[in-house]
Amino acid sequence: MPHGNHDVLIIGGGVAGLVLALEVADRRPVTLLRPASDDLGASRWAQGGIAAVLSPSDDIDAHTQDTLVAGDGLCDEAAVRFTVEQGPAAIEWLLGLGVPFTRDTNPTADYPYHLTREGGHGARRIIHADDATGRAVMDTLKARVAAHPMIRVRDDLTAIGLLQDDDGRCRGARCLESTGARADLPAHDTVLATGGASGLYRHTTSPQPASGEGMLMAAELGATLMNLEFQQFHPTCLHDPEGAPFLISEAVRGEGGQLLNVHGERFMPAIDTRAELAPRDVVARAIDAEMQRTVSEHVFLDMRHLGEAAILEHFPTIHRHCATRGIDIARTPIPVVPAAHYSCGGVATDRHGATDIDHLYAVGEVACTGLHGANRMASNSLLECLVFARSCAAALRDATHAPLAIRSTVPAVAEAPPAALEGWRERMRALMSARVAIVRSDEGLNKAAEELAELYQEVREAVEHGQPGTRLTSLWQALRLARLTVASARARRESRGLHYNPDCQHHANHHPEPSRIHLGELD
Repeated sequence: MPHGNHDVLIIGGGVAGLVLALEVADRRPVTLLRPASDDLGASRWAQGGIAAVLSPSDDIDAHTQDTLVAGDGLCDEAAVRFTVEQGPAAIEWLLGLGVPFTRDTNPTADYPYHLTREGGHGARRIIHADDATGRAVMDTLKARVAAHPMIRVRDDLTAIGLLQDDDGRCRGARCLESTGARADLPAHDTVLATGGASGLYRHTTSPQPASGEGMLMAAELGATLMNLEFQQFHPTCLHDPEGAPFLISEAVRGEGGQLLNVHGERFMPAIDTRAELAPRDVVARAIDAEMQRTVSEHVFLDMRHLGEAAILEHFPTIHRHCATRGIDIARTPIPVVPAAHYSCGGVATDRHGATDIDHLYAVGEVACTGLHGANRMASNSLLECLVFARSCAAALRDATHAPLAIRSTVPAVAEAPPAALEGWRERMRALMSARVAIVRSDEGLNKAAEELAELYQEVREAVEHGQPGTRLTSLWQALRLARLTVASARARRESRGLHYNPDCQHHANHHPEPSRIHLGELD
């Protein structure tokens, strides 16, 4: 049943959703749907920091160029420049809110806060809060949101689809209460801030990653999805088969950490002149190849030579966490493997977060703005969240309101038995990890398409009757997004950035275009 009329409805409460809520709420009432636990989102787990031109020795052109190089020829240069130019103001805004970024105690420093360097960056431009930047930013934003009288936070609802009026405009969301009861939330403007799709894979850097549910919700209304084939794998996730995923920040390599194979040999200098500071796609492929060459399950990230004092100063969170897993990183190299981390593709938007569906916006990892191209550069993700959430808010503050008359495009789905749901999801993740990961092939992609189509038919039978259930809805959305991802990968007949297919020529297209796909292209 309808739950009143909502002016601006934001689905997702990570950094992008919280920033947008704060920036809109002084002009328009906001309803924010977010999980009760921050552990369910990626923002809180972001360690490294936020890239921005802050030091007098850095400049906008340098950050822009570094981003274009990392994006491997597929970035939208206008989107890159827009993001980089807005970065310093976004950081000042966070500082004004009281985010406790780490200060630089060096008396000769040319900027008051410590700036580190990460892969792909030609300068130190990563502002951070020790090695737990996401947590520091989230805690600050959450406190501000909780205190704002014009923001209503709902953690008792799960969005399972979007609502649409007779003219095709988005008009809110269909949700489920914890009891399973349906709750429609009509809204003048709806913003997706639901995160990426790394949950399509078996090994990820987040304990509870999104599986592209928001992307598929938008696609159900007819929105364009873009660049789905570019799924980033972070090079260094802690290898611990018995424990939960844990990211080892790229800042470790930025401060001098070195990658070693299982024989204790450094291998990156022979692969790229930037060595451990090459872009993530290069480093992840190198690690994958070294693991295969040495028939090993991981490589090592060694920071012992930095000294215990520097390690404790810069990486206290990583030090504490690894200690709980029995690893003293000041004395022992860290076993690491690449893991699914960030979706460079998503719902196509303009610089204000607008999709091609009226009154539907997307910000953060769910969106594809053109900033990342074929490979995201380190710490440009939180920057994108900040810049595009603030830009989207500027557009929404002055948006005109149309009368609400909605119809639902959300199908009723049944909740299948838990064992069946878990089995289906594991099959999907195993297929994606085996066939659509760091290295793909034509044969593997073809098999993935066939096997996902078979799985699709199995799940479809459960979807076509019964009452709505959150777990089956999520799986149904994830499975269709997986099929769209494979279709996008098969269509790109070149190796570029995160899409590496030895059956295709590297950089075959000298004027590459982003890939675009719609849900209707599946059948």
